[in-house]
Amino acid sequence: MKKVLITGANSYIGTNVEKWLLKDKEKYQVETLDMKDPNWKNFDFSKFDVVFHVAGIAHVSKDKKLDDLYYKVNRDLAIETALKAKQSKVKQFIFMSSMIIYGKDNKIGKYNHVNVNNYNPINAYGQSKLDADLEIQKLNDSSFLTSIIRTPVVYGPGAKGNFPRLQKLALKLPIIPNINNQRSMIYIDNLANFVKILIDKKLEGVFYPQNEKYLSTFEIMKQTKLSVGKKVRSTKLFNWLIKLFSIFIPTVNKVYGNKTYDIGLANHDLNYVVVNNEESIIKTAVQQRNQ
Repeated sequence: MKKVLITGANSYIGTNVEKWLLKDKEKYQVETLDMKDPNWKNFDFSKFDVVFHVAGIAHVSKDKKLDDLYYKVNRDLAIETALKAKQSKVKQFIFMSSMIIYGKDNKIGKYNHVNVNNYNPINAYGQSKLDADLEIQKLNDSSFLTSIIRTPVVYGPGAKGNFPRLQKLALKLPIIPNINNQRSMIYIDNLANFVKILIDKKLEGVFYPQNEKYLSTFEIMKQTKLSVGKKVRSTKLFNWLIKLFSIFIPTVNKVYGNKTYDIGLANHDLNYVVVNNEESIIKTAVQQRNQ
């Protein structure tokens, strides 16, 4: 039996990974630890085989007053947790990093993949994640395996962020823009299964998991409409205007720009993708509609 400690109570990813692992209760024993409680430092890590660290501030804020908090939580806490795990003879430490360490999205119409060796964080969130990512890698050795997951956008039922907002917008718009963009994303069940495989196979290194295919904003909106029986009407008539707006309004580029990992980096040979793009969009939309 593998004993897994999830550091970060009630997080979206942590909760879903716990549920995924506990489908096989004879194989996994899972505990969660609330890292907001300062007494976490007194918790005994030594009885665990794996620590999965998900505690952190997950969304970007433009408020500069929060910069110190990003570094305290996303960097310092993560490194301190990894050090404690190593000192406690834990065999594997899995850290949730982020694609945010590579900076801004490509502009509409530009399709270059992220250069995974070219870090370009543009805010405290990205920099704090990168700092922790690189420092934790330095702790890796034959008795302490580090597994760094640089996730793209994670979505699924109950997730927060831009994905559910996009689905809500799709249901309100009578006509949706048909812009051909590409995004690396990963559905929560696919990510949970990926983490399980990292544990089962004791894999170390830096990983870039994603769905089997890139997603586009148009596909997300189209499948969302279809999931509730709405007719899909689309147009390319205003694409030039959206592209113009994206120069001055960053949010527009965030919706219709491009950001992808090379699909060849995704370790799809591990067969962790259990839900395809279409099904994942529908599942997420149905849950959101039933809220």
